[in-house]
Amino acid sequence: MPLAAAHIDTGDTAWLLAATALVLLMTPGLALFYGGMVRTKSVLNMLMMSFVSIALVTVVWLAGGYSLAFGDDAFAGLVGGLGHAGMAGLGPDSVHGTVPTVLFATFQLTFAIITAALISGAIADRAKFGAWLLFVPVWALLVYVPVTHWVWGPGGWIGADLGALDFAGGLPVEITSGASGLALCLVLGPRLGFRKDAMRPHNLPMVVTGAGLLWFGWFGFNAGSALGANGLAAAAFLNTLAAGCTGLLGWLFVEQKRDGHPTTLGAASGAVAGLVAITPSCGTVSLVGALVVGLAAGVLCSYAVSWKFKLNYDDSLDVVGVHLVGGIVGTLLIGLFAVKAMTGGAEGLLYGGGLAPLGKQLVAVVAVAVYAFAATYGLGKLLDKLMGFRASEDEEQTGLDLTVHAETAYDHGVLGHGAPVAASALVSAAQKVKTQS
Repeated sequence: MPLAAAHIDTGDTAWLLAATALVLLMTPGLALFYGGMVRTKSVLNMLMMSFVSIALVTVVWLAGGYSLAFGDDAFAGLVGGLGHAGMAGLGPDSVHGTVPTVLFATFQLTFAIITAALISGAIADRAKFGAWLLFVPVWALLVYVPVTHWVWGPGGWIGADLGALDFAGGLPVEITSGASGLALCLVLGPRLGFRKDAMRPHNLPMVVTGAGLLWFGWFGFNAGSALGANGLAAAAFLNTLAAGCTGLLGWLFVEQKRDGHPTTLGAASGAVAGLVAITPSCGTVSLVGALVVGLAAGVLCSYAVSWKFKLNYDDSLDVVGVHLVGGIVGTLLIGLFAVKAMTGGAEGLLYGGGLAPLGKQLVAVVAVAVYAFAATYGLGKLLDKLMGFRASEDEEQTGLDLTVHAETAYDHGVLGHGAPVAASALVSAAQKVKTQS
C-alpha cells in the first residue's frame, strides 16, 4: 500500500469515492446473481444473506476490523494492532497515499462485505439465518481480517516478507471465500435431494442482471485498487474487461464442446470466473496476460464446478468451482505473466523472472487456503454444536423464505419442481412447520 503523502489529491479522491460506491453495489449484484440461481422457495433468504452481510461486516470493521487489518503490525506479520479501533485517529485530515484515510478504510470495508457474502452461495437453501447472523461477524474477524493483514497490511508476512503479489484481492477475497465455502458446505452437508433433484436456477434473467452488476462494480474493485486516477488504474480497468470477456468465451467453448449447448448460466458464470481470476493480477500483467488469465479461468472453472458431484460435496452455487479455483488460477499466473511495466520491478517466469515468483505465489495460495478452510471449518462446527447451523428438514422442504422470513418472492410461487402452489397453502405449510418445531 502507498506510504502517507503530505496532501490529498482531489482527482484520486474523487475516483476512489466512485470506486467505493461501485464495489458496494457488487453485494446487491451478488444477491441477484445468487437469488436467481436458487429455487423459488429460498430466493428471499438468499437475498437476505447478502444484504445482512453489509450491516454485520460494517459494524465489526468499524469497531476493530480495519485496525487489525491495516494497523501497524502487532505480532510477527500476522495481525495489526488496535490503535485505530473505533476508527480512532482517522479524521478528515488523515492521509493514506493521496486520499483520505477514512476513504481508504471505507473502500477496504466494501471488500470485506462482499467476501463474507460470497460464502453464502455454498450453503444456499439449508442454513439457519440466525446462525448466519453470528457466523458473518466472527468469520470476518477470524479469517478475513488476518489474511488481509498478511497480504496488504504494514509488515504482513505475505506482502512484506514473502513478497507475493496480489493487486486487488485474489488471496483475501477469492481464495478465502472459496476455501471457507468448501468448509462450511462440508459442515452442513448436502441439500435434500442433492444429486437426485435437478435444482435448476429459477430465474436466469435475474442471474444475468446480477452478473452484469458484478461486472460493472468490478471495475471499481480492480481499478480502484490503484488508489488513484492514473495509468495503473486505466490498465487494471482494461485488463478487467478483457479477462471477463475471455472467461465468458472460454466457459461457452467448454459447454459447446462438452454438452452441445452454450447456456445463459454458463455465460454469466464464465464472465464471473474471468473477473475472479484477474482480480489479483489486473495490476501486474499485460493485456495479453489478462486475456490468457481470463480464458484459463473460464475453461478450468467450467470443469471445476462438476467436482462437487464426483466428490460429493454440495457447493450449492459453485463458490468453490468459481471463486476458489478462479482465485488460485489468477494468483498463480502472476508468477508466469507479471511484467515490470505493471509491477515496477517483479517479473514472471515467462518474462525472465525465473521460478522464484511462481514459488512465492504458490506458498501464499496454500497458506491462505489452508488457514481459511481450517478456521472456517472449526467455526462452523462450533456454531453447529452450540445452536445448530442447518435448518430442519421441514423448513428446507417448505422453503426458507416462508419459514424464516414469512414472505414469498412470488404471489404464485412454486416449490422447486414446477407445480403451482396457492399462497394460502404456503402459509398453512409454514404454520405446520412452526407447530412441529
